[in-house]
Amino acid sequence: MVLVTGGTGFLGSYIIKQLVEKGYAVRAIRRTNKLPFWISKEIADKVEWVEGDVLDVVSLEDALEGIDSVIHSAAVVSFVKKDRKNMYQVNVEGTANVVNMMLEKKVRRLIYISSVAALGRNVSGGHVNEEKKWEENKVNTHYAKSKYKAELQVWRGISEGMEAVILNPSTILGYGDWNTGSCSLFKNIAKELKWYSSGINGFVDVEDVARAAILLLEKDITEQRYIVNGDNWPFRKLQDTIADGFGKKRPARQATPFLMGIAWRKEKIFSLFTGKKPLLTKESIRVAQSQTWFENSKILNALPGFNFTPLEETIKKSCEKYILSNYQKAGG
Repeated sequence: MVLVTGGTGFLGSYIIKQLVEKGYAVRAIRRTNKLPFWISKEIADKVEWVEGDVLDVVSLEDALEGIDSVIHSAAVVSFVKKDRKNMYQVNVEGTANVVNMMLEKKVRRLIYISSVAALGRNVSGGHVNEEKKWEENKVNTHYAKSKYKAELQVWRGISEGMEAVILNPSTILGYGDWNTGSCSLFKNIAKELKWYSSGINGFVDVEDVARAAILLLEKDITEQRYIVNGDNWPFRKLQDTIADGFGKKRPARQATPFLMGIAWRKEKIFSLFTGKKPLLTKESIRVAQSQTWFENSKILNALPGFNFTPLEETIKKSCEKYILSNYQKAGG
C-alpha cells in the first residue's frame, strides 16, 4: 500500500490517478473534504482518504499504519511574503515529520517530490544538473530555500537507513485549478495578458512527473536525485503557445526589468487594499527574468524507454480541457 501526501493537490492527484490505474492500493491524506474536480469520481472512490496534516504527527502516525511506501508531494508553493511562515512549516517541518514517522514505523521507501528550485539558481542563469550545489544568492526565492531545507531532512532519513529518491520537477504544466500555482499561467494568458518575459525556464507535463515518480517507486534505486524536466523554453514561447491554444492574442509587449519593478510594486499596493494575493511579486519576477536551462539526461538513463511529452502537446491538451471546463461552468 502506498501513502500519498498532498493527494488533493495538483501533482498529488495525478500521482494518485496513475497509482490506481496501475492497480496499487492507495491511501491519501487530505485536509478538507474537497476533492480535485479534474480527477474522476471513479478514481477518487478507489482511494482510502484519511483526514490529516503533515504538521499533525498523530494523524501521520495513523496514516502510515500498514503502509509500504510513501510519495510525499504535500507542499506550499508561494512567492508572497505573508505565506512564508506557513510555507516553511509545511515544507520543512512537515517533511521532517514524514521522515521521522516513517523511520519509527519502519516504512521502507520514500519518493520525495522536491523542485528544481531546491538546486538553486545563479544570478547569471546557465545550465543546471543534479550535481549543482546550493548557493545563497538573491535569485533564490524563499520557496526554493524551504525545499532545499526539506531535502536536508530526506538526506538525514537516508543516513538513518531509509530508502529514498528525490525528484526535482521543473515548472509543472497541465489541467487543474487555474486559480492556483503553475496552472494560473493558463488563466493569465486566457485573459490576454499583454506582457511577455525575457526569461528561459524548464517546463514539464504533470502526468510525466507522476509517471516518473511511480517508476522510481518501483525501482531499487536509492540515495539519488533526478531532475524531471520536459524541455527548456523562453517564457515568450510558452505564453505564445498557450495563447494560440486558447485562440487569444499573444502577449506583444516585452516586460523590461524596469517595468516589472513597477508592476510588482503596484500589485503589492493593490493587494494591501483588496486583501487578494498579488499576481506578481519581487521573487516571482526574478524567476521570470532568469535564463536557466535544466538537464534531464540522468532520469532518461535511469528509466529506459521513458519519454517526455512534447510541451506543444501538453499545452494543446490542457487548453482544450480548460476551455471545456469553463464552458461547463458558464452552462454552455
